[in-house]
Amino acid sequence: MQNHSKQVYNYTVLLEKESDGGYHAFCPSLKGCHSQGDSFEEAIENITEAIELYIESLKADNQPIPKEDLIVKPLSILV
Repeated sequence: MQNHSKQVYNYTVLLEKESDGGYHAFCPSLKGCHSQGDSFEEAIENITEAIELYIESLKADNQPIPKEDLIVKPLSILV
């Protein structure tokens, strides 16, 4: 029986309100890691689970876990 120690990973997630209701959630640092939910809370719960599965899959394949290298900078664009 293998003893896998748990490790905390910190990632930024972005949530977008969908036009038909609900939320689309994604993690920019984990390519292709998206989820959604009918409520904000559900979307957070679902993207958290998606990130867990994503990391578990990388670990199972002995792949490196991406470190977040993300800068969030709001810009005001005058056109």
